[in-house]
Amino acid sequence: MDKIVIQGGIPLKGQVDISGAKNSALPAISACLLSKGWNRLQGIPELKDVHTIKKIMEEMGVVFKEQGETLLVNTENLTSCHAPYELVKTMRASILLLGPLIARMGRAKISMPGGCAIGARPINLHLKALSSMGMDMYLEHGYINASAKRLKGARIFFDIPTVTGTENILMAAATAKGVTVIENAAKEPEVQDLACMLRSMGARIEGEGTDTILIEGVDELRPADHRIIPDRIETGTFMIGATITKGDIWINNCIPEHLTAVIEKLTAVGADIHIEDKRIHVIGPDIIRSVDIKTMPYPGFPTDLQAQFMALMCISDGSSIIHETIFENRFIHVSELRRMGADISIDGSQALVRGKDRLLAAPVMATDLRASACLVLAGLIAEGERTEIRRIYHLDRGYERLEEKFQKLGARIWREKDLSAP
Repeated sequence: MDKIVIQGGIPLKGQVDISGAKNSALPAISACLLSKGWNRLQGIPELKDVHTIKKIMEEMGVVFKEQGETLLVNTENLTSCHAPYELVKTMRASILLLGPLIARMGRAKISMPGGCAIGARPINLHLKALSSMGMDMYLEHGYINASAKRLKGARIFFDIPTVTGTENILMAAATAKGVTVIENAAKEPEVQDLACMLRSMGARIEGEGTDTILIEGVDELRPADHRIIPDRIETGTFMIGATITKGDIWINNCIPEHLTAVIEKLTAVGADIHIEDKRIHVIGPDIIRSVDIKTMPYPGFPTDLQAQFMALMCISDGSSIIHETIFENRFIHVSELRRMGADISIDGSQALVRGKDRLLAAPVMATDLRASACLVLAGLIAEGERTEIRRIYHLDRGYERLEEKFQKLGARIWREKDLSAP
């Protein structure tokens, strides 16, 4: 097992290219199950989560071929509808296979999903919605056993907006009989990207990006030819990286309008931000002002950037309140930041961060994907010999060659074998 080592204190300078979005790649690969033949996906990042979903689908008979940055997916011959626990346990997004499998094959056996320990992400919303479309199911030995002759259109209301729930129903409804209406749908760019891909396959979808999505089912879909969107969370991580190190970087291949809330907060912090089409130029301030944030569903401030922003507030001039409204356990990185000298108090879903002049290098442990990125950012500005971040397999689930990209920006960051790992 590897660890990441950082010697902080260097402002980031240069240019960085953003990879394709993890949270678009996973539903896009899953959606290929809805067609028969060769699908063509461009911009798929090289991540552990992508590798995992490919491995699950290979067990089902799907064939993958890589041509440069293009992933070819042959879904002609499915031999299984089983997603085993050994693979599913590492990634909650594997639940995205349920909708397309039921729609295409009329059956599925999927292990209850696992993933980051950042709080409950109940799949009951998925199951309730699919049941209203005619899916029969029962739980046995940790597996969802589901079947349906042909799904039927339904009116579905989500109690809370759910990204993967909305995506699952989008895929399931694309070939269902009749019309499906999703109310209180998730509006995230990744949901919109999936709708765009499904529409290119012949689906009839309207309203993505709004509270209400309408899907008129068709008999079949053709293979996809689609380029996924750039990763807005990776973009935001590098924007915060430039700000926290008081650096000067250009971020290429991004969609600035997907980060309006983040740009607003970083501008309030004091960062100088300029936008040119699909590029963002970020210059960090001499003095980082304290700013409060509240995580919200899109287009609000994303929960996936809360930990990174907290690292920034640790060295701000003043105190800030960070209110987490999405996941109840998403402050588990706080104890690691405290090891680096951060002054953070937690009261329920709020964290009070009292800015300090500096953070100190220390050995720390990554607890989830975004906490890993938070600790990398903290390490980039920590004083001392070296910050060591263990359990970085979390990081590899969602960031493509992150340390290499930071190296190109001048950071002293590298990987070493973690000899202390079991």
